[in-house]
Amino acid sequence: MDFIVWWQTLPSKMDPILLSIGSFSIYWYSTMYLVAFGVVYLLCRKKINNNEYTKLTLLEFEDLLSWCFIALIIGARLGYVLFYNFEYYIDNPLEIFLPFSIKNGVWKFTGIAGMSYHGGVIGVLIAIWLYARKKDLHLYTIADFLTPAIPLGYFFGRIGNFINGELYGRVTEASIGMYFPNAGDYQLRHPSQLYEAFFEGIVLYFLIKSLKTRFTFLGFNSGLYVFGYAFFRFFIEYVREPDKHLQFILLNLTMGQLLCIAMMIGGIVIWFTGYKTATEN
Repeated sequence: MDFIVWWQTLPSKMDPILLSIGSFSIYWYSTMYLVAFGVVYLLCRKKINNNEYTKLTLLEFEDLLSWCFIALIIGARLGYVLFYNFEYYIDNPLEIFLPFSIKNGVWKFTGIAGMSYHGGVIGVLIAIWLYARKKDLHLYTIADFLTPAIPLGYFFGRIGNFINGELYGRVTEASIGMYFPNAGDYQLRHPSQLYEAFFEGIVLYFLIKSLKTRFTFLGFNSGLYVFGYAFFRFFIEYVREPDKHLQFILLNLTMGQLLCIAMMIGGIVIWFTGYKTATEN
């Protein structure tokens, strides 16, 4: 019983601020995303140093990672603007990249709020495609190298969301639910951030790791990551709280679910085109 109470009230016990020095604060949220990139870097560097991947040198990989980092931020932000709040930002274009809300000529610091994972994926894909062209490599050759490491990094990103008390789930009567102060009510809600961290992070990481040696055709890792993430996310969306200003878009599906359907189709396309390219060569 004591454990259940501890579990359900855990979000209210967590401080989203990791460290404060005067008015300057470092948040767990941003720190976890840096940890995520660090995990991807270390796993990929190990492959390069062990000569498991020879298409890029370590310096070239570090260059690529910087491209991906910038593309992820830009893509995630633009994705949120286009997919989730287009009408608002059409009327307030300065707020797309400025950390301020501007109402009646009054500027208020808010930070840059609103990032779309799906937009981030598009941004990273564009960065990889451009870098692959620069190095005269196939897009999937680089993507297959990166994607096995991404889910483990993604795990830490979702833990950051959990500590930040955001992206919580829908109301539930199950004892696994938690009280999230940011929800503005005192109702048990699914800890959907933890579901995503487990399935889209840990489970997907080991799934790719266990299958990548059995299926070695071009694009397999990339397709499995894109399809697998979308598959898990689609079903977890049923217990995740929809965006208040969007709610359900089509056939009681959220915007996240519609984007996941597109991603699953994209994963199948990657498998098909990759396999076709490999057999033709």
